[in-house]
Amino acid sequence: MIFPSEERVVPLYDLEGNKAGELKLPSLFSTPVRKDLIRRVYISSITKRLQPKGRDPMAGRRTPAASFGINLGLARVPRVGGSGEAALAPNTVGGRLAFPPTPQKKLVENVNRKEVRLAILSALGATGVPQIVKARGHRFSGEVLPLVIKEDFEKLSNTAEAVEVLGKLGLSDDLRRAKDGIKIRAGKGKMRGRRYLTPKSVLIVVSDPEAQVRKALSNVPGVDVVGAELLSVRHLAPGGQPGRLTVFTESALKKLESRFGGGKA
Repeated sequence: MIFPSEERVVPLYDLEGNKAGELKLPSLFSTPVRKDLIRRVYISSITKRLQPKGRDPMAGRRTPAASFGINLGLARVPRVGGSGEAALAPNTVGGRLAFPPTPQKKLVENVNRKEVRLAILSALGATGVPQIVKARGHRFSGEVLPLVIKEDFEKLSNTAEAVEVLGKLGLSDDLRRAKDGIKIRAGKGKMRGRRYLTPKSVLIVVSDPEAQVRKALSNVPGVDVVGAELLSVRHLAPGGQPGRLTVFTESALKKLESRFGGGKA
């Protein structure tokens, strides 16, 4: 468990990458980093997207097959009358499966709401610890995290302008890392609409989930834009590993403070 510092003051940046003042972070950023809880909540969120699947109970059984009996020099499997084709039994053409998937299987791992809340706060605290962010593979210049920028950033509608602002914040290396890290998936997933694997890069947290910058950065590899009200462990800790490189707008911090009450779990 890692304990971020209690009282934290971070620089407030403008669109030119210059310091426009200082901002005191809400106390929720000082929540201890619980990696075990973050991973558990992350896995739980994945299971909620799974869909139960199972076979038709009558699959492979729609035939009046029966065994011909013994002393015929034939295996005693059920056979269709007239043709003599084996049916019904496992390992036969058109037969049933021995152990088919059943829809009764438990797929979802439920987690208490208080634990989900604590996991989100814990993942938020990890975004302000440079050692955890670097351990995740992110590249950035500067030693003070998280990065906070004025809400004017949310109004940018041009991709080049938005990427330029991120570059002025010292995030160019991480954007380049994600772009150069795109690779073709191994396995059959490449034929099912999941051909490419893209590393996760910068996360932008805004106050309005429909902000213009969301559309501007939608095509930049690895960059995600999410509203403060919709922020979850899946955004802050992809793969269940906390410490994603995150940029908050000033208004998004106020939304987060009102969402979580401005305090720890």
